Amino acid sequence: MQENTDMYQEKPERFTQMEPIEILRVSNLHTFLIDDLNKAYMMHDHNHINDPEALKRVVAVVGGGETKVDRKLLSILPNVKIISVFGVGYDGVDVQAAIERGIVVTHTPGVLNDDVADLAMGLLLSVSRQIPKADQFVKAGDWVDGPFNLTKKLTGAKLGIVGLGRIGQAIAKRASAFDMKISYTARTPKADLPYPYFPSAKALAAEVDFLLAITPGGASTKGMINMEVFEALGPNGYFINVARGSVVEQPDLIKALQDKVIAGAGLDVYYDEPRISPEIRHLPNVVLTPHMASGTFETRRAMADLVLANLAAYFAGNKLPAPVPECQALLEE
Repeated sequence: MQENTDMYQEKPERFTQMEPIEILRVSNLHTFLIDDLNKAYMMHDHNHINDPEALKRVVAVVGGGETKVDRKLLSILPNVKIISVFGVGYDGVDVQAAIERGIVVTHTPGVLNDDVADLAMGLLLSVSRQIPKADQFVKAGDWVDGPFNLTKKLTGAKLGIVGLGRIGQAIAKRASAFDMKISYTARTPKADLPYPYFPSAKALAAEVDFLLAITPGGASTKGMINMEVFEALGPNGYFINVARGSVVEQPDLIKALQDKVIAGAGLDVYYDEPRISPEIRHLPNVVLTPHMASGTFETRRAMADLVLANLAAYFAGNKLPAPVPECQALLEE
């Protein structure tokens, strides 16, 4: 692999070509980012490009974090140098295949922490206080027939966080304002944080009222939230997912909700989104949002700016603002 590490110098070789830099868009992106990319580069759409010579000229790939950028795609793009992901997660990118090809992968961490944490708290409040149901109760005129049912108090409850990275810590900060008792599980304990650590999601679930997933997706976390975890959480517990749909065994989640193994769930992500199982959509004890945790104008603009900054830095030969950790390790060698 030594021959490939030159691509990860802090200052990659500057692109001095006079011809436009050609890039490939492999997913839907916001119009403002597409406009900016078209101004700076010659951009191809993966649904329309079929010219082998154009594929050879593509030197960058841009797409969302769950968009598949695998060995097969990279094999028809022989001159790609950088993959710029619009998102903090990059589950769909075969990073190992990219590294073997000397391709650097970048993403957009940090700028979406606040919005994801805010929505996580919104889901916690929504499931505990049954806000969507209460909204429909009033709108349907049912209040005249009697009061709304009692709900669960959030302040002072026990919150278990699966994954305590930057976003997880932002959620913990907000939950602390509700006097929630916070604990967590992660790959390793974090000595600089004051919260109790548990070695597994199952062990954590057994000790909390609300279990919240904000761990990265990918093979290492696939299906880590399963029936054993839901049984540990118990019939008075709630599950919140603002991570990835892949971290949950979806059939187990559906059964746990149907059979009241857990009290309810708040979900922003799903296994096969945007095609959501009718079994999930029709459950009465869930609150559903359409993968919108980072979906504010301000944050999506900041994410777009970081995509552009990653590309511009690479092609200018400057230090990359946000390489993914796997590539960061190579940069620091």
